[in-house]
Amino acid sequence: MVIISGPSGSGKGTVVKELDAAKGYSRSISVTTRTPRIGEAHGRDYFFTTPEIFTRMREENQLLEHALYVGNFYGTPRRYVEEQIQQGRIVVLEIEVQGALQVKEKFPEAVLVFLMPPTLGELSNRLNKRATEDAVTIDARLKRALEEVPLINAYDYLVINDKVEGAVAKIDAIVAAERLRPRRCTEELTHFTA
Repeated sequence: MVIISGPSGSGKGTVVKELDAAKGYSRSISVTTRTPRIGEAHGRDYFFTTPEIFTRMREENQLLEHALYVGNFYGTPRRYVEEQIQQGRIVVLEIEVQGALQVKEKFPEAVLVFLMPPTLGELSNRLNKRATEDAVTIDARLKRALEEVPLINAYDYLVINDKVEGAVAKIDAIVAAERLRPRRCTEELTHFTA
């Protein structure tokens, strides 16, 4: 399991979609109570739902993690992730910091990657350029980004996303290296046991 977090505007969605399309990773789709942005589709980008349905999912333990982020709820549906892991697939979760730390507690083997733009100015440019939110929401997202920076040390890796292709290649290299850790190579090691 690979968890990718980072400030809104860091390019998480774009990077995760590219990992899914080009590298064959299994992308987990989050459920959220926020309104869809222009171009987003239910079931492709997020499962958009009401606060009432989200609360019921949380109460029925259908979510692997959940968090409130800038006034909206986000969560990861549990069933899909568990099915993919059982099939031996690499599952990529695009979730915010609170949720990532919740998942790491439940799945200590999860690999946490924090994705950041090169500068705070670039982050601001990206948020303004996408023109999907008002100035108050953008300011809240920038403030939240500054609050998340001290939590980077809870992550296994930091990837600067100045170009999508470079960020995807770095994350793919991280996954390749993680697969070679001895604790993940138990099947290969059985040939050398007495």
